[in-house]
Amino acid sequence: MRRTALALLVTLAAAPAASRAQAQGQSAEERFRSLPPEKQEELRRRYRELQQLPADEQQRIQENLARLNRMAPGEQARVDENYRRFLGMPPEQRQQVLQQWQRFRSLSPREREQLRESLRRVMSADPAQRRQILENMERWERMTPEQREEARQRFREQRQERRQEQKEQRRERKQERRERHLEQRERLRRN
Repeated sequence: MRRTALALLVTLAAAPAASRAQAQGQSAEERFRSLPPEKQEELRRRYRELQQLPADEQQRIQENLARLNRMAPGEQARVDENYRRFLGMPPEQRQQVLQQWQRFRSLSPREREQLRESLRRVMSADPAQRRQILENMERWERMTPEQREEARQRFREQRQERRQEQKEQRRERKQERRERHLEQRERLRRN
């Protein structure tokens, strides 16, 4: 049973979205047998690789494929397109994307959500703001750790200065209100 389920998952993962939609009524075995011999061999190879993975990794793959199959056809098409673009990248770019993905997966759930929220803000910004944000991010990536620390320190100092200015402005407004109040009391006392 487990072997059949994994074979189905591997077959579904290898089939493009259009084929998945077309083959809904077919069994996994029928879908497998309808593939060209080179695809069948590729799936056998992938199946062997899948069998070598730890159980928790196999479970994660099953869950991801189940999530893919629950997606609306438009979402599935976007996933397939992203995967095709990924495969079309030069190997060093693919490696870089995989490293970034591993770094993302190693974050805590809270950090991941913060990152997602930052991404949503960038994506919802108007084009000029987005361009500026992305330029700032690129500049940050080019900085050495020492330069980044200097930038953080300048930012902290600027933030402290702004807070101090705001505190001073509040104090001044409070003093002005107090003086107006005293003037009003003095006018009322005279009248």
